[in-house]
Amino acid sequence: MILSLLALLAQAPASDVAAGDEANYRRCVALVQSDPERAVASAEDWRLHGGGLFARQCLGQAYARLERWQPAAVAFEQAAREAETEKDPRRADFWVQAGNAWLAANDGVKARNAFDAALAAGSLSEALRGEVHLDRGRANVALGDLAAARHDVDRGLELVPDDAFGWYLSSALALRQEELPRARNDIARAIELAPDDPDLLLLAGNIAGISGEEEAARGLYMRAIRLAPDSPAGKRAQAALAANSGEDGEPDQP
Repeated sequence: MILSLLALLAQAPASDVAAGDEANYRRCVALVQSDPERAVASAEDWRLHGGGLFARQCLGQAYARLERWQPAAVAFEQAAREAETEKDPRRADFWVQAGNAWLAANDGVKARNAFDAALAAGSLSEALRGEVHLDRGRANVALGDLAAARHDVDRGLELVPDDAFGWYLSSALALRQEELPRARNDIARAIELAPDDPDLLLLAGNIAGISGEEEAARGLYMRAIRLAPDSPAGKRAQAALAANSGEDGEPDQP
């Protein structure tokens, strides 16, 4: 999940950087990949010398690369607010980045507010609007508002029906809402779209175990382990197999 989030936060509207700032922007983004600590200092210096919202955006990327999620979220949010003031159409993109960083920082309220602002901007593509609804669903889960989360996840899947992670989110949410048939159906759809994703296989194994389908659960766990034995999902699958080997009971829910 962290790697996916880093990839999302690294998506910058580079083609829209003003010509005078392009060299600074490219230099800063290159530093994010090679030396994020230096990138933080470079972006701060650029910001102090008039770098504007793109300096803040690069600063957010650098903090995200370091997994310092709160300062990353603040930087992206400041870029979004500056873009709002300038009526810059890219403000929605910055709000999306801020929301994801706030999610990683475990601040559901600020994440939801950022996603609200992104949707309100009215400039997102249909696909990105769907992704934002899925992300706002995650924020609502973090806040314990499962009804609102279900509304957002369902809306997201209407807009991006081929998003495997969206079906994963829907399945996990159904499990929390004690809707086991929907959880089974949605994780099956997720695996159709991404059959080699260990996180999906782990959740499918958990659901199979909860449903009393022990053989199916073992098979799904083994697939996750074969695909990514050292990943968090692979290790949890190994733990689930060990915990349930020769014992009654259900595997831990995600």
